[in-house]
Amino acid sequence: MSLSLTEHLDSFVRRHNNRQLLFLPVATFLMALLIISFSLATTGAPVKLGMEFKGGTMISLTTDMPPDSLKEKYSTYPLTDVRQTGSRTVMQFGPMSNEEQLSLTKHVTDTYENVEIRQIGPVYGKDLQKQALKAVIFSFIGMTIVVFIIFRTFIPSLAVVISALSDIIIAAAFMNLAGIELSLGTVAALLMLIGYSVDSDILLTTRVLKRRGEVEENITNAMSTGITMTTTTLAALIVMYIVSTYSYFIIPSFSQINLLSDISIVLIFGLAADIMNTWLTNVSILRGYVQKEGRKVARRRRA
Repeated sequence: MSLSLTEHLDSFVRRHNNRQLLFLPVATFLMALLIISFSLATTGAPVKLGMEFKGGTMISLTTDMPPDSLKEKYSTYPLTDVRQTGSRTVMQFGPMSNEEQLSLTKHVTDTYENVEIRQIGPVYGKDLQKQALKAVIFSFIGMTIVVFIIFRTFIPSLAVVISALSDIIIAAAFMNLAGIELSLGTVAALLMLIGYSVDSDILLTTRVLKRRGEVEENITNAMSTGITMTTTTLAALIVMYIVSTYSYFIIPSFSQINLLSDISIVLIFGLAADIMNTWLTNVSILRGYVQKEGRKVARRRRA
């Protein structure tokens, strides 16, 4: 699969000039920005916040009652989600008063068996928001500093940063479209995505700038290695997503592992975006930079 993808991608890159290669990544990036801007305008956050960041209560229990009936039964409470995960049902509620919390807890524990209740206060949720935002910003700043130290050249280093930023923006837009909430797990996925993105971009930049030979051949060699790395990771993530999301269809006693499911699907889409951003965006910028530098050298020699 990776060999076929590499061949098609390499052929596509060779047949198009640098401006043509940028069309799809730029259009996708702008569309992602529009989606995030719409979410920011309507909800006050670039991505829908999960319970960890806005506060609320999650109740896991054993019942034969279908989710629709539970929604109707608890409609007087700020119920945001009801889902079946294997043999258990999970209900998620938004922030509520202490009286509502006590009433809900008493009713659920008196009515159902094997009840598990998890609660996060709004104040603690806001504190987690700040910590998560700091983690993403500091990670991105740290990555940027390291990249500029490694290459010490503005344009190639900027290309790496642009690709990583685009990966995160596109992944966040996908979360909005897919209805995936921002949780501690998905924040971890976005942080991991920074590392995956920089890994492939540094591979490409190192091969193009620090190896002798034709630019196109260096890009092809880097692409062969990079696509193999990415598709191998994607295969593992796809397996993790299937097992964590759908295994209870095969073994009813298993429960859906929402944390792993969200992490894996965000990384899958983020790595798919990284293939585009690394081998189209970064390649076009690097190729243009090397060609421009080559023309400068040629002019100096003629002079």
